[in-house]
Amino acid sequence: METVKNAAQYVSETVQGTGAEASKEANKQVAKDNDASVGTRASAAKDALVDKKDEVSHDTKADVNKGKPIPQDFI
Repeated sequence: METVKNAAQYVSETVQGTGAEASKEANKQVAKDNDASVGTRASAAKDALVDKKDEVSHDTKADVNKGKPIPQDFI
């Protein structure tokens, strides 16, 4: 039963990590857009950093549920 739970959590974390990655990339593009206002670009850059943190967090949780060891720089 624990294996099924881990598999479900792995899929969930992988999907959430992919969503965070997509959001990060979209925010990076807005941050680079010269036609956007300075405030919009700054907000998008901040949001991209938060999305990157979320992406790494979800990917790490997915790895844990898959049974991969956690890299030492995350501990």
